[in-house]
Amino acid sequence: MSDDPGRGTATGRLVPALAWALLLFGLWLWGRGVTDAGGSADGPAAGGVLAIDGSVDPALLPRPARPLGDAVPQRVDIPALGVQAPVVARGLDARGAIDPPPYSQAGVVGWYGAGPGPGAAGAALLVGHVDTETRPAVFYRLSTLKPGHRVRVFRADGRVAEFTVDDVRVLPRAGFDAGQAYGQREPGRAELRLITCGGTFDRVSRSYTANVVVSAYLTGTAG
Repeated sequence: MSDDPGRGTATGRLVPALAWALLLFGLWLWGRGVTDAGGSADGPAAGGVLAIDGSVDPALLPRPARPLGDAVPQRVDIPALGVQAPVVARGLDARGAIDPPPYSQAGVVGWYGAGPGPGAAGAALLVGHVDTETRPAVFYRLSTLKPGHRVRVFRADGRVAEFTVDDVRVLPRAGFDAGQAYGQREPGRAELRLITCGGTFDRVSRSYTANVVVSAYLTGTAG
C-alpha cells in the first residue's frame, strides 16, 4: 500500500473512459481477492448477496437532491455506526484498484481522488478497512447499515453533502461485477459508495470472500 496522502484539489478530475475501465477492472480483481489483515467481518456478510432487506419501502425514501459542484471531502459521519472519520484522497494500487489508507491509519477513509467528489454528479467512491490484526477498523460494521440510514460528508467548500442509503450488498468474489457494484445506478444523480471487505477471512490466502458495498444518494445539503 502507498502512504501517499493524495491530492489537495478537486479540479480537473474528469476521468477518461479508459481510466474508468482500468479502475473497474482493478476493482473486479479487488473483489475477487481483497487482502486485509484481520479475522471476520461484522454483520450478515457470509451468506451471499445481501440486497435491500425490506425494512424500508424504496418508495418512501427521500427524493434525490440536485448535485453540488465538485469539492474535496474532508470527513464522513455515519450516525448509525457512530463513525466520524477523516477522509483522504487516494489513487490506485499496482493492480488498478483503489489504494486504501495504510493499516496504521485504520480509522481513516480513502476517497478515489480521480473520481467525482461526494455530492457531485456521478458515483463517489469511499473505501475503508474492516479490521486489522489487532482491532476493528473504520468500516467494521458497514454491513449493518440499512436503507434509510444517513451518511454526511463534510467538504472543503464548507458544504455538507447528506446522503440516504438505498442499497446494501455483500458481493461474493465468484461472479463479481465491478460495474454493477460501483457504477452509477441512476444517471444524473450524486451517488456515494462505501466499500470494505466482507464475508469470511481465509487465513491461507489472506483474503476475504466478499466485498460489502453500500450505495447511497444525495438527498440534502447544509452549509
